[in-house]
Amino acid sequence: MEWFDRKIDLAHTEGVSHPENLPFFLSPEKPNGQAVLLIHGFGASPREMFPLGEFLRKHDFTVYGVRLPGHGTSPEDLATRSAEEWLTTIEHGYQSLLAMNFEVSVAGLSTGALLTLKLAQQHPLKKLILLSPFLQLHHFLAPFAGLLSYLIPYQKKDISAVEQPFYYQQRPLKGIAQINRLCKQLRGRLDSITTPSLILTSTGDATIAKGTAAKIHQQLGSSNKQFHCYGDNVPHVLTTAENPQQQDVLQRCVSFLKASA
Repeated sequence: MEWFDRKIDLAHTEGVSHPENLPFFLSPEKPNGQAVLLIHGFGASPREMFPLGEFLRKHDFTVYGVRLPGHGTSPEDLATRSAEEWLTTIEHGYQSLLAMNFEVSVAGLSTGALLTLKLAQQHPLKKLILLSPFLQLHHFLAPFAGLLSYLIPYQKKDISAVEQPFYYQQRPLKGIAQINRLCKQLRGRLDSITTPSLILTSTGDATIAKGTAAKIHQQLGSSNKQFHCYGDNVPHVLTTAENPQQQDVLQRCVSFLKASA
């Protein structure tokens, strides 16, 4: 696939060095005619969506895990990127899967969930999976990230040594300002989204404002929308092994996508 090869070449050109930070395309032995576009979160890489992608592949879904511009490279690179660049990337992923004659669903984690909602406003997707979605971040200074970026360019985040190749320890506040733009564009406009949707969140999520995922569920215009909230032991990133409920998350996603309604 030339389009995917170009994405790999672009990632290398932009400085992606670790193979797990590259975009991925997974094809099952017996494709079921459905594809799922996977979108990772801010400051992360496609790696955090790979466990879900591999689980979906085993259940006969074709999977494309995108790499958002500025990710898997450096915090300095991410600081120069815009929400429009992220949207262009997922738009291209969607169109590429559509051109292969797949029915396309989308699953996004955190900021990836915001981008999923934006795509759903523009295209007739089959289903949506929103993992740890939000319209407001937990940190009280987050709304002022754009202004603060001129004084404090980066926010430090504690990342374990094992995770450091895949997550930025310094997150650019200019990037958080782009997240704020996405939230502003979505607020008050979710009722236009009628795509069947699954929302998974947790009370242990220290990244997003309390109750913000439930508000998204309430505001979505879909008549088929499901919501599940895990407990305090479940973190913001739902898809990786650090989540003790990872297998439940993966199974809920597959069951939702397989359901006929």
